[in-house]
Amino acid sequence: MAKKARQRISYGSRRLLCDFPPHPLTRSQSYSGGRDGVICAWDLNLDLQNVSGYDRASQRDAKSQPTTKFRASTQAHTHWVNDIVLAANNSALVSASSDLTVKVWRPELGDTEPHTIGQHADYVKCVATPNSVDWVASGGLDRKICLWDLNGKGKSLEIDVRGEDVSEKASVYAMSVNRNILASGGPESVVRLWDPKSGKRITKLVGHTDNIRAILMNEAGDTVMTASSDQTVKVWSVTAGRCMYTLTMHNDSVWSLFSEDPELDVFYSSDRSGMIVKTDTRGTIEMDEGLSVAVAQEHDGVSKVVACGDYIWTASSSSSINRWTNVETGPDAQLPEAFRHLRVGSPMLRSRKSSATTTDGSAKSEIPAKSILRMSNTAAFPPDLSDPSESNLTLGLPPRKGSEILIDPTVPVVEPIHHLPEETIEGQNGLVKHKLLNDRRRVLTLDTAGDVLLWDLIRCEVIQRFGKKHLEDVEPEVNTLEAVAPWCSIDTSSGNLTVVLEPFNCFDAEMYADELILAEPVDFREDQRINLGRWILRYLFAKLIDEEIIRDEAYRRKLNEVVEKRQAATRLNPPTSISIPASNIQGWDGSESPIATPRANGANYPMTPGLGIGIATPAANLLASEYAVTPGSPLDKTTSHQFNRSSGEDYFSGGISSADAPAKVPTTPAATETSTKDETPKSPVDTKEKDKDTAKSPSTPFGKKFRIGMSFGTKKLGRSASTNIEKPTVAEEKPEENKSESSSNHEKEIDDNLGGVIQRIHNDYERQLLESPDNLVETKITPALPIDAPVLKLPSGTKVIIQEETSGGSANLYRGTVMSVGVDADIIEEKAPMWLGEVLLTNTIPQKEPVKVSFVLHPWKDSLPSLATADGNNRLNANRMLRVKKILAYVAERIEQPIEEPEAGALKPEEYLELYCNDQLLPNTMSLATLRAHIWKGGNDVVLYYKANGRKEIPKELPQPTLDDPAVSDPGGLAAIPPIATVS
Repeated sequence: MAKKARQRISYGSRRLLCDFPPHPLTRSQSYSGGRDGVICAWDLNLDLQNVSGYDRASQRDAKSQPTTKFRASTQAHTHWVNDIVLAANNSALVSASSDLTVKVWRPELGDTEPHTIGQHADYVKCVATPNSVDWVASGGLDRKICLWDLNGKGKSLEIDVRGEDVSEKASVYAMSVNRNILASGGPESVVRLWDPKSGKRITKLVGHTDNIRAILMNEAGDTVMTASSDQTVKVWSVTAGRCMYTLTMHNDSVWSLFSEDPELDVFYSSDRSGMIVKTDTRGTIEMDEGLSVAVAQEHDGVSKVVACGDYIWTASSSSSINRWTNVETGPDAQLPEAFRHLRVGSPMLRSRKSSATTTDGSAKSEIPAKSILRMSNTAAFPPDLSDPSESNLTLGLPPRKGSEILIDPTVPVVEPIHHLPEETIEGQNGLVKHKLLNDRRRVLTLDTAGDVLLWDLIRCEVIQRFGKKHLEDVEPEVNTLEAVAPWCSIDTSSGNLTVVLEPFNCFDAEMYADELILAEPVDFREDQRINLGRWILRYLFAKLIDEEIIRDEAYRRKLNEVVEKRQAATRLNPPTSISIPASNIQGWDGSESPIATPRANGANYPMTPGLGIGIATPAANLLASEYAVTPGSPLDKTTSHQFNRSSGEDYFSGGISSADAPAKVPTTPAATETSTKDETPKSPVDTKEKDKDTAKSPSTPFGKKFRIGMSFGTKKLGRSASTNIEKPTVAEEKPEENKSESSSNHEKEIDDNLGGVIQRIHNDYERQLLESPDNLVETKITPALPIDAPVLKLPSGTKVIIQEETSGGSANLYRGTVMSVGVDADIIEEKAPMWLGEVLLTNTIPQKEPVKVSFVLHPWKDSLPSLATADGNNRLNANRMLRVKKILAYVAERIEQPIEEPEAGALKPEEYLELYCNDQLLPNTMSLATLRAHIWKGGNDVVLYYKANGRKEIPKELPQPTLDDPAVSDPGGLAAIPPIATVS
């Protein structure tokens, strides 16, 4: 079976950010798409068919309200919309996106959601289609051009742009197509022509020196126009196979071309500097004799320009679309007097009559001299007048190469005709920058309006607004002194705030429950930690969990109907005698049977797993990867005493060993249980002796870390009867048990998705009926309870996306919201990964070895007893989440006499002891990870000093060992000392 691609979960807020301008229709409708993946439909309320002579000054002055009205929108994609085009006689809108898909939307036919018609292996950069056909062509960074059927019949043709050249720059950035020719271009600076029917290459056009950004083709297919980052627009003859004209009216990278003229005699272009240029070559012998005018100037680079009727629309990196008034450039154009005579002198324009008035009798506006651009290096119009007195009448540019940038300071500055748009279609302010704070639960963002926002990644909402400030200035105000493991990544490339959860680290971060601010109080255990990944996933898919519980109840109801009928039949025919098996009234005694039944969860709960302190010694991996630990039900409340070793097993490992000790053989759970029955605190040497004894017992796959009251999924775990090594253990029986269970698993294969988790649960139900046909089937769906995942009320519009990695990025498998995941349960069962199902339905997270921090404890100026062992080793390690107050409790346990019954109101260790690092007093709630990252700031072992604050008198000598202390029988600590096994 092929290895399945890694899947990930994303969620985030929605903030509209439009980048691309509308594509007008004849009925005054338009569409736009943006970085947020949203496509919008607009009613322009303009007459785009009747050209009024382009003089709209009086109408512009009288206009008080915008004319464009929002019509509809759809969340078409989950990444940037790179291109949109109208197809099938303007009845369908096709979009290309960086989410690798090509989609079609037909709002006129009542479609509320677009449909995917194709998918690339990398970002899709452009789409193009001829008029009146039922297919569309798309090109992308995967170096492929694909033709897709608009009716959903799939791919009809695929062209490998690399061909025999195998160019690494063969990505397709621009395309134009008619029925017989398809032109493409990209970073390799070559225009390639293809046959869209056969996919064969016709020819290639070489001449540009930089990336080709836009392509136009005339209706006949014999002329191609290209725009490039080399600052030129080239006109090519397909018949001659060469460049006919190189137009140089731009002084920056040309990003966009547009023309509605079948012969491309009138076209529009825009560049990186924000300049919008209109060029008219009608009636000229040579193309560069035409008129090129700087119509308008945007603040940012113009990525797209569209014109229709009297108007021009432009889009840039901002979230708004601007509408500008068009400019008359035909024979009736009002030019400066000197230019007008030269213009009329042209042979083709000599017979044309110029009109200085519009159809309604008003005077036309004259085009300023500084707005007229020279089209090419060889153009005669406008002239480069040498007379200084007339130099301000022209914007003639000195000859230059197409790839050169003009830096001559004597060149007159271009003055565009329009400085302000006639109308602006406002979009929301998209996010452009972010900073994840140290707690990794909050993030600062900066939007296009300059506003700084503070977001809560767990609650998916804005928690504070700072207005227009620099993000770097706000960060010190809200950042905290914390060090939290990376558990998510932040993406604002789409203008939205998107949080990405990967399976390899989304469960690595935790926070202490006492740091939460909850609307409804929860009775947490002392020092309980909340796993951030499990917490957010639990409520992103809360509706899905509810739906699966309902389905599970219906499934079990059918199974239990048979059981109830059998029970009813048994009651009608009761047995004549009842056999009562022998039982030990004192409870379970493992010494009577070599195979013991595991105790139920909840027999003895530590406070919080995962906070053990031990000697920093390389230890064997005690956690067998094949055994997945399932967190149990809510833990019973237990009392804690500062000197009670059994209650301290959550953060103390039960012993200290030297750095050169041999690896410890994992002990059985029963051995661990027995070792914790001794309530009397022992010295470090005593602990060594106990660990030495347990190391001799037969090994099982479970070590001391499983002593925390957790269930083990569907696997049957054996338990040795006692710590006596002569007793038979379950290790001898387990291979048969595993063999039987393994064979049963092969009988029914399950899918590698979320549905597979449900199949496995159903298989367990059927197995339970076979083994206990008279018992009702109880549910095995056990989602995280509020004690492990406090209740969250996420915004209803929070997006939920399931993605799969591909060679070129991430492909979307599912997209919905927190409110729709329940309705889409069937889709999610098929598309979601199995690890997600295990987290949601069985509260099982993948097990990983805890990250430990090594440190050394010294008394402050020898004011208190030293914790060094007999061999002088005082190097310790513990879970990175261990708090300072637990280290102080560890110190107190070892430097003071144990107290069996503490007095009421007795001081806690953190109340009379202090911990220092680098001469800084450490807060009691600071973790080892934070201490190492922000206080110690080094790579070696952290050096800590403990001292008393005077609130309690502490002897300067360690407590004297009793006669039964192993330190007496082995004062030198010569016995083999196993390394510590910290809980995970």
